[in-house]
Parts: sequence; structure tokens; C-alpha cells
Amino acid sequence: MVTQEAVEKKLKEIYDPEIPVNIFDLGLIYKIDITEDGVVKIDMTLTAKGCPIYNLLFGEIKRKIMEIEGVRDVEVSLVWEPAWTPERITEDGRNALRKFGFM
Repeated sequence: MVTQEAVEKKLKEIYDPEIPVNIFDLGLIYKIDITEDGVVKIDMTLTAKGCPIYNLLFGEIKRKIMEIEGVRDVEVSLVWEPAWTPERITEDGRNALRKFGFM
């Protein structure tokens, strides 16, 4: 059975290419749903509309999540509401930003 924790762990392996924080701790992941038949559905956003890393991140998310035993498919949807703000960054993300001098 695919777990929320396993999906979150894989998402924490994917980093924004411009910021030294993974996409989960950066607050880009809004929702994770896992169906009984192994489909992982992810709603995510980007820090700004028109961000050029969209295709890169989507491909990496699908590749990483498919590594989890029991995952049959991955669906990633880009959403803009609510708009991303720095308040969505987790405490781990804030610590990483401080470590690299971003905060």
C-alpha cells in the first residue's frame, strides 16, 4: 500500500533548481491523494506564473513517485489558487534557507 509518508519522502528529494529547498518544504505541494489502486494525484503550484521549471519538476515528480512500490500512475496538476506565498515554507525549509543565507 502506498502511504502519504512515502510520497512526501520522495517529494523531499526534489529540489527547486534556483533555491536550495526541496519542493515539499518550499510549500509547493498543496494536496496529495492516493487511490486504492495506486494512483498518486498531486496538486502543486510554483512560486511564480510562467516559471520555466514547470516541465522539469513535473517529470522529476513522476519519476520519483513511480519508484515507490505499489504506485501504478502519477497525476500532477498545476494550480494557482491559493497563490503561493513564503508563509507556505515549512520550518525545515526556513532552516535550509537560513543556512544558505536566503533569510
